[in-house]
Amino acid sequence: MDDQFEETLKENCLYRGKILNLRVDDVRLSNGAAAKREYVEHRGGAAVLAVKDGEAYFVRQYRYAYRESLIEIPAGKLEAGEDPMRAAARELEEETGLKAKSITPFGVIYPSPGYTNEKLYIFLATDLEEGQAHPDEDEFLRCIKMPIDSALKMIDSGEMTDAKTCYALLRYARSLK
Repeated sequence: MDDQFEETLKENCLYRGKILNLRVDDVRLSNGAAAKREYVEHRGGAAVLAVKDGEAYFVRQYRYAYRESLIEIPAGKLEAGEDPMRAAARELEEETGLKAKSITPFGVIYPSPGYTNEKLYIFLATDLEEGQAHPDEDEFLRCIKMPIDSALKMIDSGEMTDAKTCYALLRYARSLK
């Protein structure tokens, strides 16, 4: 049995939003001491690395929290009860116009376990058909296609910093070996 645990004594939701909730729960630590745990409650998301002929598809998008544009794989939040694979296919088509005949699970990551319970489900999409992108009305994206090797060099140089994107690309590169 794992001796590292925390027992929830009282759940306290301070804020309920459309995307996340902010909580400050009272807990009992494994040594018996009381503590508070602040965290962001999030229903999770799905992201997809789309690859065709040695090239991957990304989106460049302004991220307000960082005050800069990032290059990322297509991704989005899960709707209540939504299957992550369906969400990945939906986001791929919305953001890039691509439809994938093959989408396979590629891992689950915890983007920041120190303060959120968010899980990101990562998928690999292949056998792609091009179509028309139709992003959400508040999304302003630019689709970018680049060779996998170029994207890996951007990780090495620090130009590509999004965690889910780095994870997916590095996992893909390892799968080729």
